[in-house]
Amino acid sequence: MVERRNDDAPGAVWFRAPQQRRKTPALNRERIVRAAVDRLDRDGTEGLSLRKIAGDLDVHATSLYWHVATKGDVLDLALDEVFAEIALPRENRATGWQDVVLTYMRELRTVLLRHPWAASLASTRPLAGPNALARSEIVYAALAEAGLDGEELAAAAAAVSNLAIATASTQAAWARQPESASRNALHQRIAAERDRYPTLAEHLECHLGDWDSQFEITARTLLTGLDPKNR
Repeated sequence: MVERRNDDAPGAVWFRAPQQRRKTPALNRERIVRAAVDRLDRDGTEGLSLRKIAGDLDVHATSLYWHVATKGDVLDLALDEVFAEIALPRENRATGWQDVVLTYMRELRTVLLRHPWAASLASTRPLAGPNALARSEIVYAALAEAGLDGEELAAAAAAVSNLAIATASTQAAWARQPESASRNALHQRIAAERDRYPTLAEHLECHLGDWDSQFEITARTLLTGLDPKNR
């Protein structure tokens, strides 16, 4: 029995054979992806549609289907385009593995905050595009240099990316609401119920909202824990 392929599954664009055509139209995938990133930056995933992208490109919507089969294709391609903004570290033997990984984490977080829609997508869709895979190769190589292999290497690489993605996603979500008012309300509740939440009242209140500092501490703590020399 032949297994049916789900052409609308997340990441399907990376595994589907390219459509054959007799000639290449003036419109190409690169233009579609750039337009999709621009539209996503303006309106988020809820505001994305092939019809709107076609309007932005001043073409008929059916012409997009030469290059993408579904909206999911567009999301995967746009997400991988964002990963291309993460600079690959230069070849430098004096740079240790922790510096390489920490630089990647910082840049991944920065890029995802620049494109807030990408933060949530990065945790729900396969990062199987060429740009994402090239960055994953750098991270895996650095962690392998540290002495990790097998399941430990895979788990460490996942932890590195998941930390950067999760912190960016959380920060982006807070940015979509009146953050100051929400934090003030939380401060007031902790203060009013200090007997119930004494540790939060003592340690958390003054640090809420310091996203950069929290990220740096968490990232460095993670890398320290991953270092085989510290076990």
